[in-house]
Amino acid sequence: MRLVLFALLIVAAVPAGSADAKTPYACNMAALTNKERATHQKASQRLFEYVQQRKELANGYAFRLPPEALVTTAQWVSLERKCCPFFAFEMELARDRGPLWLRVTGSDGIKTFIRAEFGLEAE
Repeated sequence: MRLVLFALLIVAAVPAGSADAKTPYACNMAALTNKERATHQKASQRLFEYVQQRKELANGYAFRLPPEALVTTAQWVSLERKCCPFFAFEMELARDRGPLWLRVTGSDGIKTFIRAEFGLEAE
């Protein structure tokens, strides 16, 4: 999976005519300092290397990660929410060294945006 992280302002417009065409989203990478941007880029790369499974949700996506991805995931979420405040994040760490689930959700149109930003193919 790839993330486009190098632009200061990333705009992913939802295609006209799609069911999700109501809401355009834009990540403001200027919300991060240069150091935070570099950290975010590294955390993004590590996070998406960890992904073991992806589930499409009604309002976003869930990603299954190994439990050792907890610190990277928390770091990524803390930075991602600064530049993309329209996302809702949930992290669930199962007991007995079970998996970590990261859910990234939002309002209408968010799945199309997530697919574009995270380089996901539609399921």
